Amino acid sequence: MGILFINGSPEKNGNTAALAEELLKAKEYETLNLADYRINTFGQELPGDQFGEVLTKMKEAEMIVIGSPLYWHNLSGAVRTLLDRFYGPVRQGELSERKLFFLFQGAAPEKWMLEAGEYTMKRFASLYGMTYMGMATNRSEAKILSEKL
Repeated sequence: MGILFINGSPEKNGNTAALAEELLKAKEYETLNLADYRINTFGQELPGDQFGEVLTKMKEAEMIVIGSPLYWHNLSGAVRTLLDRFYGPVRQGELSERKLFFLFQGAAPEKWMLEAGEYTMKRFASLYGMTYMGMATNRSEAKILSEKL
């Protein structure tokens, strides 16, 4: 698999997906909507957990695009839960040789909110060996970022 877009929005065809379409224009990619997966929170041992399925798709991808709406001044809960679940079952550097792009959009976010989200994604990429390629928060930034694909 080449490109995997992980949509952290409950709106499958919302603004986050539109930003991915702009970034990945004319590229073939698979979309994984986190709203379609049951990912238990860190520490939960409940039946039906699908974290392993999502992780397998990430390991199969060469490029990963994680998209999140900006909720409560931060990443969506779905994206935060996915990142939290890496702690423990995933070794540092395990996703090496992959590129990570980040899409983060919301209504009138403040600079510190965007900086905090980007810091989290840079740190996540670094821990698991991915090359962080950058963040887009609107269509014009996504178009510019697409040049790195």
